[in-house]
Amino acid sequence: MTNTALATDGADEAQGSQPDAPSGRRFEPDLRSMTRINLRPVASPMPLGFFTVAIASVMTACLQLGVFEAGARRAVGLCVLPAFALQLLASVLAFGARDVVAATLMGAFAGNWLAYALVMLSGAADGLRVLGVLNLAFLCLGALMAAVTRPKRALWFVLLASLPRWAAAGLSGLTGAGWLTHASGALGLLVAIVAMYTAFALMLEDMRAEEVLPIGRSGPAHAAVEGDLALQLRNLERQAGVRRTL
Repeated sequence: MTNTALATDGADEAQGSQPDAPSGRRFEPDLRSMTRINLRPVASPMPLGFFTVAIASVMTACLQLGVFEAGARRAVGLCVLPAFALQLLASVLAFGARDVVAATLMGAFAGNWLAYALVMLSGAADGLRVLGVLNLAFLCLGALMAAVTRPKRALWFVLLASLPRWAAAGLSGLTGAGWLTHASGALGLLVAIVAMYTAFALMLEDMRAEEVLPIGRSGPAHAAVEGDLALQLRNLERQAGVRRTL
């Protein structure tokens, strides 16, 4: 009896002193007090992403507006091709910064630029009609994203400018109407202006640690910049990369 009692006492100590536990059963300790979540700060990739959108949009818009001859399609494709790599980099960094909306948008732009560059470089038959369908597909994607990104006004404004551009480019590719091609080019310049302003405003904000040019954040996007650290860490255990399953 003495030996049994000593063994039981030792088991109780190993089990966190739980006297009601059945004999021989082991319990995992509460790991919450021992858990640490380490975050790796990264610089915002959004200025890079938006500057890339602006420059690539200018190149494609100039082709559509007739600034470049039709024979310059391959050259424009070569100029747009690096936009794929830069937008992909912005997307990967945005995923690392736990911003799924920005990462998804940058990744979608990367795929769009890659497809455009490959079609222009290959000179594939009926390539403009194929790009027309692709732009209409991106119109649907952009509309869905615009529905959920309003608090993130920087992304929202770029999406709002891109939606009519995708619509005009898509219809232009399918119908071959010259006026739609010119309209798409003009809207492309508008996208470039909005993206350039947004990139510059975000870069100034990061450099001075305060809003310099108005962006119009609201809701969670505003709290993410103006709120304290405790607010940023709220519900951290439920975020992707921390929780057990996506």
